[in-house]
Amino acid sequence: MTAIVFPYVTKALRVQQRLGTFYVAVLPAELLLQVAASDSMRAIMKPDGDGYELKGTQRLLQDKRLTEISHYINRVDSAFPNSIIIAANYDLESGFDQGELEYISEETTGAPVDDSRVWSIEAADDGCYTLTIPTAEKLAAIIDGQHRLFSFARAEKEAMESMDLLCSIFIDLPKALQAQIFATINSNQKKVDRSLTYELFGYNVSDEDETYWTPDKLAVFFTRKLATDPESPLSGRIMVAPKRDKALEELAAEADWKVSTAVVVDGVLRLFSSNPKRDANAMRKGAASPRGVLSEGPKDKSPLRDVYIEGNDALIFKMVLNYLKACERTFWATAKPDSFILRTIGVQAVFDILRQLAGRSYDDRNISEGYFVEKLTGAGEINFAEDRFKNPSGSGRTVIRKAIEAAIFVGEAAH
Repeated sequence: MTAIVFPYVTKALRVQQRLGTFYVAVLPAELLLQVAASDSMRAIMKPDGDGYELKGTQRLLQDKRLTEISHYINRVDSAFPNSIIIAANYDLESGFDQGELEYISEETTGAPVDDSRVWSIEAADDGCYTLTIPTAEKLAAIIDGQHRLFSFARAEKEAMESMDLLCSIFIDLPKALQAQIFATINSNQKKVDRSLTYELFGYNVSDEDETYWTPDKLAVFFTRKLATDPESPLSGRIMVAPKRDKALEELAAEADWKVSTAVVVDGVLRLFSSNPKRDANAMRKGAASPRGVLSEGPKDKSPLRDVYIEGNDALIFKMVLNYLKACERTFWATAKPDSFILRTIGVQAVFDILRQLAGRSYDDRNISEGYFVEKLTGAGEINFAEDRFKNPSGSGRTVIRKAIEAAIFVGEAAH
C-alpha cells in the first residue's frame, strides 16, 4: 500500500439529516490511526516506523476486546461495513475546535490566523465533495468505533495497511453533541443506560441539576434554546454544520441566513471558559459543588466566569438573548443580502464584541436590550458588504470585529 501523504485529499458524500450535516468518506485505517484519538486513548507510531502502540487509558476500551478484534482483522475474510464516526477539527487538549483556537491565538499574539491545520470540505463539480486532511495531527475525535479503529494498531502490519474504513465525519462538532450522538447510538431510552454512556464523555446526566453542567454542555444548551426560542433572532437559523460550509454561506446571502451550531457554541462558551476541557476535568473531581472547584483552579479571565461558577445561568442566557436582539436591530434586520455581517465571520465577530461588552454589562447591572443597542450605536452605519470584509477566513472576522470596535469604543481602548 502507498504511504500516507499529507495533505490527504479524497471524495466525500454529504448527508443531511435532522440533527444536521455530516460527510461519508472512505479513509485508510492507517491514516485514521494517525489523525484520530479519543480523549484518553491514541495510537502512536513506533520510533522505527514499524507499526503502532496504544497510549493512555479509557474506560470505554477493553483490552481483551482489542486483541480479539485485531485477530479478526488479520483474517483474509475480515470486513467492517459499518462506519467509524468522528468529529473533525476538535482539539482534545482545550475542548475548542481548531478554528476557534487559531483565532484565540491571533487575539493573544497578534499573529495572522493560520487555518492550514483545519480539515475542510469543498463542493466538487461532479456532485460529490472534496475532503482535505492537511496534516497528521490528531484533530479527529472518535465518537463511535474506538475498539474497531484501535484494534488495527495491534493487527499485523500488512492487514492494517490493506484495509479502508467507512467514516461518517462531523466537522466542528461541539463535545456535548459528540456525547449526544454516542449515547443515541449506544443506548436505549432507559435513563441509567443513557447516563452511563454520557459519562464516558465526561458528563453526569443521571442528575439533571445544572450545578453539574460543564461549560460546554451549558453552551450547547443555550445554543439549542437560541435556535428554538421565538424571541431569539437566531431562531430557525442555527444548523449543525461545518463553520466553513459553502451551503451555509449561500444561505447567508439570502434573506433566511443560517449559521453553524459551532459558531454559536464557541461564542457563548468563551463568555465563561477559556479552556472547557480543563474545566470539565476539574468538575469531574467535584463533590457537592462541582462548579465551585473552578474557583480554586487556574485563573480564567472570561468575563462571566464568576457568574457561571455561582450558577446564575438565567442571567447569562438573558444577557446573550438581549444582546442578540440588539444585534438584530443594529445589524441584521437592515443588512443587505450580500452583507458579511450575515455570514459566519460576521456572526463570529458579533460574539467577539459580546465578550468585550459582557463584563461591562454585568458591572453596570444592566443586561437589557436597550443597553446593548446603545452600546452598539455607531456601528449600525457600517456597510458590511464592502470588499474590505470579504476574506472568509479568520482574518475577515478580525476585520469586522475591529470595524465595530472602532465605531463603538470611540475615544477609548477596546476591552
